[in-house]
Amino acid sequence: MGEFEAGTAAEVHPGVKKLADLREGLARVIRGKAEVIDLLCVGLLANGSVLMEDVPGVGKTTLAKALALSVDLTFRRVQFTPDLMPTDILGSSIYNPKDGSFEFRPGPIFCNVLLADEINRASPRTQSALLEAMSEAQATIEGQSRSLPRPFFVLATQNPVDFHGTYPLPEAQLDRFLIYLQLGYPDKDTEVSILFDQSERHPIDDIRPVLSTDELLDMQSKVKEVGVEESVAHYIVEIVQATRSDSRLQLGVSPRGSLMLFRAVQAAAFLDGRDFVTPSDVQSVAAAVLAHRVILTSKARYSHVTKSDVVDEIVSGISVPA
Repeated sequence: MGEFEAGTAAEVHPGVKKLADLREGLARVIRGKAEVIDLLCVGLLANGSVLMEDVPGVGKTTLAKALALSVDLTFRRVQFTPDLMPTDILGSSIYNPKDGSFEFRPGPIFCNVLLADEINRASPRTQSALLEAMSEAQATIEGQSRSLPRPFFVLATQNPVDFHGTYPLPEAQLDRFLIYLQLGYPDKDTEVSILFDQSERHPIDDIRPVLSTDELLDMQSKVKEVGVEESVAHYIVEIVQATRSDSRLQLGVSPRGSLMLFRAVQAAAFLDGRDFVTPSDVQSVAAAVLAHRVILTSKARYSHVTKSDVVDEIVSGISVPA
């Protein structure tokens, strides 16, 4: 994703300029992670959930919180632990002894942005409580379907699956996340800057909303109107189908993955201030959208090949449409 161009963006949507302010604000909180911030914004514009995985202490929760504070949305944070129950997320009916009635008390899922912190520390049963919400923006509680506020998306963080006390997310759960990303450690100079940035106060204390709910909903609607030529759509499908025949992959990308990639490239183009998609948009988000949807064969895992490596090689091996 390239640099923001004010003139071009203004023609696409007047609110796109605020996306530049959003990215700049996040960049002051998380130094040296411009690509990660762009992918997070792609998830926001496409109204898709984002999963961030990395070792503790690199800023996953801070980045998620900074994004939530940058948009005027209701925000809830749930710390996932082994004893967390589905009702702790969804809510439940409470008995009122005065009149013998039951009153529903909504859980933290009834918000615009749900931060599921360390999601893989909770049991699979609790993890699955988010499935319906992420797919259909509703939650079925005690047999009754309840709509969630618009927009609704999940920002989840998790520690690497080989850490003690973690439960790997099932494939069905992973497939609901639009974007998967890793922050990684900062380089030496960036880490020195971080020391001075936080010597007196944390930069997140200065975060203020730059987007209103209505502005975000309007932009999410406009993202769906971003033009995608048929040749680019064929390019997307070729990449996806190549994952299904690659010898290193036990499981390729499903049609849901094709739809997710289509949504993401529209958002990536909009973020760059364009109302049309180019093949470079596909290349910029392919690994983040597709890698977590595939499963490596045992041989590939023992060869220390990563899912992102495989997706990147597949993308580079397919002819780019003119």
